Amino acid sequence: MTTPTPPTEPTGIVVLVSGSGTNLQALIDAAADPAYGVRILAVGADRAGITGLHRAAAAGIPTFVCRVADFVTRAEWDAGLASRIDDHAPAFVVSAGFMKLLGPEVLGRWTVINTHPALLPSFPGAHAVRDALAAGATETGCTVHVVDSGVDTGPVIAQARVAVEQDDTEDSLHDRIKALEHPLLVQVVGEVARGERSLPTVDGTGPQGR
Repeated sequence: MTTPTPPTEPTGIVVLVSGSGTNLQALIDAAADPAYGVRILAVGADRAGITGLHRAAAAGIPTFVCRVADFVTRAEWDAGLASRIDDHAPAFVVSAGFMKLLGPEVLGRWTVINTHPALLPSFPGAHAVRDALAAGATETGCTVHVVDSGVDTGPVIAQARVAVEQDDTEDSLHDRIKALEHPLLVQVVGEVARGERSLPTVDGTGPQGR
């Protein structure tokens, strides 16, 4: 008779959001299965009242808000955000539609995984889907990558590809990208949490883990 393997504690993460939180919801849904191996310890945002925070609250997940406007300098905001994340002691951080650049206090303490709606290094920045259409791209997609000090310049973990159709609008293309982005992020976060995937190094120094 085989002895059952004792269950292991899920890996704790903090998720950062700035808007509707559809990627967050995909993670919440996945984490409901104990076999996924992830516990969302808290959800942080850079502004109050957003749908992403409501999604977290509905799932019983603690939330916090750390606004840039509440600090004198961006460096002080970065330190404040790092302190709020540290309150929950995550193994790593997931940026799921978080629209602020993270600074050295956050990046120096944790590995941060981000999702982006383009095939990096093409079309970095806040308007990736619009930029792909404007450039006449025939293919785009989504990228899950490790965050570094640049704008969507960190090493790629995984990508999924989407064909651009002739009649695509920004909304229609973004919807098709999201259909692949959500499961890709869920897959990568789960594999990292369960120790099934090693992350690429950042700036040759290795990820800044805890």
